[in-house]
Amino acid sequence: MRYFILLFISLNLFSQTDSIPKKQIDLPKKWYETFSIRGYTQIRYNRLLETNENLSCEQCDRSWGKDGGFFMRRMRVILFGQINKNVYFYIQPDFASSPSADRLHFGQIRDAYFDVGIDSDNEYRFRIGQSKIPYGFENMQSSQNRIPLDRNDALNSAVSNERDLGVFFYWAPKKKRKLFSELVNDGLKGSGDYGIFAFGVFNGQTANNPELNNKPHVVSRITYPFQLKKQIVELSLQAYSGTYTLPKSNISSQVKTNSDLGYKDERVAASFILYPKPFGIQTEYTIGRGPEFNKNTDSIDLTSLHGGYITTSYLLKIKKQVLIPFLRYQYYDGGKKHERDARSYNVKEFELGAEWQVNKNFELVVNYTNSNRRFEDFTRQDNLQKGGLVRIQAQVNF
Repeated sequence: MRYFILLFISLNLFSQTDSIPKKQIDLPKKWYETFSIRGYTQIRYNRLLETNENLSCEQCDRSWGKDGGFFMRRMRVILFGQINKNVYFYIQPDFASSPSADRLHFGQIRDAYFDVGIDSDNEYRFRIGQSKIPYGFENMQSSQNRIPLDRNDALNSAVSNERDLGVFFYWAPKKKRKLFSELVNDGLKGSGDYGIFAFGVFNGQTANNPELNNKPHVVSRITYPFQLKKQIVELSLQAYSGTYTLPKSNISSQVKTNSDLGYKDERVAASFILYPKPFGIQTEYTIGRGPEFNKNTDSIDLTSLHGGYITTSYLLKIKKQVLIPFLRYQYYDGGKKHERDARSYNVKEFELGAEWQVNKNFELVVNYTNSNRRFEDFTRQDNLQKGGLVRIQAQVNF
């Protein structure tokens, strides 16, 4: 009997050990747990109450003007993820690219880069690949978040599609990196996390274009967001310098150019942002020099350029919906190196509109644009176009 009792006690103790919590083992994440997918689509119509069908804007929206109709401006699908404590990747193709005026909806890479952190909090990191150039607040601000339908001419003329291939160093304290994220996630129209300090080298021929010289561009930016009572203010200063080589295919045969097609390309810009809590101001101004068509000599010359914009907005929260009325005035005088014959521009434009966020997945923007644009190349000389139009955009976020 004594042996049976001892056996019963032993079996009971053994069974109780199974209920003792074991040390949790952190298993490696499976491949599908290391990244996420999101995106957005924008559909536009720009012909409502149009007064001049010859008024157009090649770099901002090719569906302006004659023969324009309903237009898919963007169709982005974004893959991203922290695949390692110090390695982050981001890939963004656009399936609404237009290689020519009569060919639409082609897939093209916008972003393809990875960030490599060199400290435990990734306060110091290198970004390698094709990404946005840290020049201008509105240039870096996602089109998914920006209120006006298109970026301003002055700063956006620096980098077509805002991107290029290169290597960039970013630094920001952990606290500021969190603030950059909150400014986007809280609907305050932030630009994203491009560091307090940025420095980089890049090809200089813009995204998805081959390098045409052995002279990389250099860019640097310093920005600082801070609390001012209940408001948040951000001040920035940025500059870049390099040599831009004009593609032969983009120059009329009768136009005179430098022998090597290379032109100095350098700019500096200042930014002031008062985030909309609820009243907001966003303004930037740039000066510099670059290639520009000269109709008096039928040549492309190195000339000065300058311009900027100011946008005011007011963020209204109505139950679960958001309404943001806005005003914007912009001015630019200079060349656009990416366009035919480094097209010469003088732009004066006023916009009045509102963004209505019905819910987190659907937004509607309606705005009236009154534009005065002189844009001239060898074929179009003495080309001054004035007019107004109502523009509408529906955006779905997923």
